[in-house]
Formats: sequence, C-alpha cells, structure tokens
Amino acid sequence: MKTTALRLFLSIAMSGAPVLAQQAAPAPAAQPLGGAAIPGLCLLSREALFANAAVGKAASARLAQLAQEAQAEVDAERKPLDTDIQAFQAEAAKLTPAQRTQREQALQPRLQAVQAKGQLRGREIEATRAKALTQIAGYAQPVIASAYAQHKCGLLIDRNTVFGGNMAGDLTADVVKGLDAKITTISFNRETLPAQPAAPARQ
Repeated sequence: MKTTALRLFLSIAMSGAPVLAQQAAPAPAAQPLGGAAIPGLCLLSREALFANAAVGKAASARLAQLAQEAQAEVDAERKPLDTDIQAFQAEAAKLTPAQRTQREQALQPRLQAVQAKGQLRGREIEATRAKALTQIAGYAQPVIASAYAQHKCGLLIDRNTVFGGNMAGDLTADVVKGLDAKITTISFNRETLPAQPAAPARQ
C-alpha cells in the first residue's frame, strides 16, 4: 500500500502545474453538497500540500530565485543585441540592399543564440522543478502512508477532482503537519542540460 500511495502522489504531483506551488483557480461559492462520509475513501490536495508545507514553500522560493537568475542572465545577453537591432532599424533606410542584408546576417546568429539560451534555461528550470517535486514526494510518501493507515483508507484520490461531498476523509492537513515535523526546507541548484544543436541555416 505504501508503494501505491507513492505512485499516486507522484502521479498527482508530476501531472500538475508549471510552478511548484501553483494553486487551482478558486471555485465560485456554491451550496455545500455534504452527504454521508464514505468509509475508506480518502483525499489529498497536492496544491494545498505544496502551498502550505514548509518544504514546499522553501522549494517554491528557491525555484523563483533560480528563475530570476536565469532570466537576468538571458537579459544581460539580450540587452546589447537589442541596442544593435534598434541601431540597425534606425539606419536601415540609409543603407543599400547589400548593406542591409549584411547587417541582418550579422544580427541573426546573435539573436538565435540568445533565443536558444532562453529556451535552454527554461528547460533547465522545468527539469529542476520536476526534480524538486520528486524529492518532496519522497519525503511525503511515508507521511502519506502513515495518514492513510491511521484513517483506515482503502482508496486515495486527488481532492481537486472531487466536485463536492463529505470531505471527512481529507488527509491534506494531517500530511502537511506530518511533513512539517519531518522537513522544513530543501536545497538544490538549477539542473544543467545539454544545449540543443542549432537548426541549419536556410539557403
């Protein structure tokens, strides 16, 4: 059952949002459906877990920092290129067709390089996010298994797929509390991925 809980948690976590602690859009207010509790049916919200657990907050803050650093790196390379592009656009009317072509050909590989760097850094941040989610899922697995056993669950589902009903089997608060008692922070650096080969220039 522990393996089943971990697989479910990983499936829920990795199928989610592009940021670690992204929360679902708030639903409009509606009449509670209520009803009788279903024995053995338990629920867990990955958004609430990552948003409220201390380790999830720490991971989100670290990811935001890494994303800002990556963006600053790309912006630093893009700034002089933007200056040269603006200068070319201002002078284009005074240039001969051959001169314009020459300037364009000189600018194009620089632009492609900056774009490739931005795409690479984006993939690296996403790979870092995925790895952090997996790490947190590993820490959360025994906590989930413990709550699962304590509540005598027979089935664990994603709370966010439920339209309504009796939420007595929601394990989220217990898992957040247990995870906080186990770990409060996480440390990681940006993943490094190989650059993709540049597309061949069109003739």
